[in-house]
Amino acid sequence: MSEPRLYQSIAAEIVALIEKGEFPPGSRLPGERDLAERLGVSRVTVREAEIALEAQGLITIKTGSGVYVKARPAQAPGALPDVSAFDLTAARAVIEAEAAAMAASRITDDEVAALAGLIAAMVDPTSGEAAASEADRQFHLSIARIAGNPVVEHCVQLIWRMRNELPRVKQVYANVCHNDDDTRDEEHTAILDALRARDPAGARLAMRNHFQRLFESMLEATENEALAEIRRRTQQDRERFMAATGH
Repeated sequence: MSEPRLYQSIAAEIVALIEKGEFPPGSRLPGERDLAERLGVSRVTVREAEIALEAQGLITIKTGSGVYVKARPAQAPGALPDVSAFDLTAARAVIEAEAAAMAASRITDDEVAALAGLIAAMVDPTSGEAAASEADRQFHLSIARIAGNPVVEHCVQLIWRMRNELPRVKQVYANVCHNDDDTRDEEHTAILDALRARDPAGARLAMRNHFQRLFESMLEATENEALAEIRRRTQQDRERFMAATGH
């Protein structure tokens, strides 16, 4: 996956400041010069970031007046909540672990075979990434259905909507899952083994371990991104110093 362009990173930083309340809806953003100095980039990069944010409907650029934060529209009934990948994964560790425990007491031999087929589809090198991802989704949704509680099944369906439809959640999962295929397959197999043994406690633990490892992978990826950003800023500071001192 390619590195984000600089203006995209700056746009994300501006959004973070807006979401933290530093620039509330209706307020005017600092001028390009001030933002450029604060964020350690050129005014051109700030301008590109603002153009991108205006295209997303987050700000309004008024010529001769400034840049203003737009009010967020009221959330429509049934709209997905804006959650982080970390929040979602923590919820999955609770809800899907209990779904697995419930399913272990009810699962049939035919259902065990169907889940085994889904794991085989995940590891099939000819399947392609999209097919493997869909098999992963069906694996978890099937366990929720086997659990036999329509509320649990609905919750897991909603979880997967958030996982696949919220852009920032989808991106984090894509970054992590792309690099851990072998580990993920082992974890799914451990879940299936506990279900096949009709072991509720084992199924709960296997599912919880799956999400615990996923959560740790997300933390590691986030830390690596933060370190890369620090190095980028440090290099910019070094270059500005060298330019100012004539070295």
